[in-house]
Amino acid sequence: MRIPTIRFHFMPVHNGGRSRREFFYLAGAIAAGTTCGQNRVKAVEPESPPIGILLATTFTTGTLEARLDAAKACGLACVQMSMACANLPEMPDQIPAELPERIRREASARGIAIASVTGTFNMSHPDVEHRRTGLRRLRVLAEACPRMGTSSIHVCTGTRDPDNMWRYHPDNGSPESWRDMAACLREATGIARQANVVLAFEPEMSNVVDSARKARRLLDEIGSPHLKVTIDPANLFHAGELPRMNEILDEAFALLGKDIILAHAKDLDHDGEAGHKAAGQGVLDYDRYLALLRQYDFKGPLLLHGLSVAQVPGCMAFLRAKLASSLHTAA
Repeated sequence: MRIPTIRFHFMPVHNGGRSRREFFYLAGAIAAGTTCGQNRVKAVEPESPPIGILLATTFTTGTLEARLDAAKACGLACVQMSMACANLPEMPDQIPAELPERIRREASARGIAIASVTGTFNMSHPDVEHRRTGLRRLRVLAEACPRMGTSSIHVCTGTRDPDNMWRYHPDNGSPESWRDMAACLREATGIARQANVVLAFEPEMSNVVDSARKARRLLDEIGSPHLKVTIDPANLFHAGELPRMNEILDEAFALLGKDIILAHAKDLDHDGEAGHKAAGQGVLDYDRYLALLRQYDFKGPLLLHGLSVAQVPGCMAFLRAKLASSLHTAA
């Protein structure tokens, strides 16, 4: 069986292939020479995790090319792509044959890497036909990924709520919910293996997998190199747990650190639900979060999430300052 390499994927540029370090330098040079809004964006160090964004959730309008232009203008090194950026459903029934190469080409022309692709559907939906439809669409997406230049798909474990896969349901903790979700994810992982891609699921409070402990259980139960983790600490704190922030962050990385391939950067101002604040605008201990990413030798992208276009420059400056501080402390 061919096992995919778990790493951040870089797009070719016009003057031939570049090394990992050279690509980071290129992305930093682009960032240094552009502006987003009225704020100057500082170049990122080659050694730093590349800072990217969930493209469709911040740059919500315009053509694919216009959204990539906006990401470039903000100095972002990479994006999580969504088919919505090409005016398709996020999980389409089919993808036009020319679209994956167009995405790869247009991103490459701007020095932007496709870090991952959004492939979320409700894997815990009470209707088996809904789950089967999601799996069929996941296969369409997975088979297009190599031509887009990425091998990572961001997914979620879902919820028993039939109308909103991000809304908590009291049946999420039932054995039946776990059984259905695990069976669906096992099949999804088989699709990923056949397409030679990797799924990265995110533990989130409203979902069936709502903690690092459950995420570890799921990883061990599925037991596949094609299943990894997206970490977003702003989504890990149940009601009353915020005072235990350090303990919960440390435990999450102890359980999942070696399996994290994507990292989100947003924030929260209270526990009991997923965070919805822009990075640096809440109470998340970013010093500890970034130190843990470094401690566990995280090599993937750090993806901004839950912010407006106007907030991008400030959030990037915040992350870069924290990354620099983390690097100095580690040294």
